[in-house]
Amino acid sequence: MPDSGLLFWMLVIFIIVFAVLAKWGFPLITSMVDKRRNYIDESLRLARQTNEKMSGLMKEQERIISEAREEQNRILREAAEARDNIIRQAQDQARDEAAKILAEARTRIEAEKESAVSQIRSQIALLSVNVAEKVIRKTLSDDREQKELVGKMVDESLKADISSGRAN
Repeated sequence: MPDSGLLFWMLVIFIIVFAVLAKWGFPLITSMVDKRRNYIDESLRLARQTNEKMSGLMKEQERIISEAREEQNRILREAAEARDNIIRQAQDQARDEAAKILAEARTRIEAEKESAVSQIRSQIALLSVNVAEKVIRKTLSDDREQKELVGKMVDESLKADISSGRAN
């Protein structure tokens, strides 16, 4: 056990140290602890506000993304409709052009057909005349046959004039 004098001076020093600490140390320590607590509280409050702002920003971001997707879909629909309209117009124009070309081709074919038929008829007539000439020359090689033919033609001509005269 320590000596009573030592115990007395230890008690006096303890009271002086405690008084000095109570006067200047404890208020400083408690003010620092209060400041630290206030700083932590303020940091927590700011963190909550930041979280709330972040959740608001996240909702705003989702809304903006949703609107952007809707706008993208609308633009894609409009582009598809425009593409379909352009294709439809091109098809209609192609059909009209094909109909014009087809009509022109039919007209040309018909004209060429008429021309070909006309040429064939003239060639057939020429060929018929040539064949008839050869046949007549062969059959009318003597005078007696020529006289008989002239007589028949005159008779037919008279009959035709008589029947046409009656018809008038």
